[in-house]
Amino acid sequence: MSSKILIRIGRYLYRLIIIIVKVIAPFFFDKKYLCGKFFENNTIGWKWVLRSLIWQKLLGFNRHVPWPVSPFIILSNPDNIIFDPNNIDNFQAFGNYFQNFNAKIYLGRGVLLAPNVGIITANHDLDKGYEAWHEGEDVVLGNNCWIGMNSMILPGVKLGDRTIVGAGSVVTKSFPEGYSIIAGNPARIIKYLKPLENYNLK
Repeated sequence: MSSKILIRIGRYLYRLIIIIVKVIAPFFFDKKYLCGKFFENNTIGWKWVLRSLIWQKLLGFNRHVPWPVSPFIILSNPDNIIFDPNNIDNFQAFGNYFQNFNAKIYLGRGVLLAPNVGIITANHDLDKGYEAWHEGEDVVLGNNCWIGMNSMILPGVKLGDRTIVGAGSVVTKSFPEGYSIIAGNPARIIKYLKPLENYNLK
């Protein structure tokens, strides 16, 4: 059998698998997350669904999460995270840690999270031992924030629109004004950014 025929057969099989995945996905994931730019006129979202059917629903990694999510991240409480379905790609990376068991994480439209980003809503209570926790504080990332690789966002932090966090930073306080680049440990403003007109919020 020629290679051209094998390639054609492979394409037909791939299309058939995607069709099957589209049909069965709503039985395993919440429909409100199976939309947006990665699912409409695009197959990458359905690839994530196929992977997640195996890792989440069959093998049990992040089974409690009602949308496709990488098996290589940790997400404490999916009910406590609010995000735009167009940004579901933030849950397909490696090493991200969403600790939100008793407070919420809000991700604005267009937020981009690099691998190994940690977002923490509650710290241990040092006076009571490592098994005790302080009350959680919401973390809010505004529209079009970019969070660099290996960064940590700590409880109660609020970042305004278009805040860029340099790789490896530890963000210990809020920068609600946005439109800036912050970096370091603890993070501080190193550059202000001009607002962009008609910025893509998808």
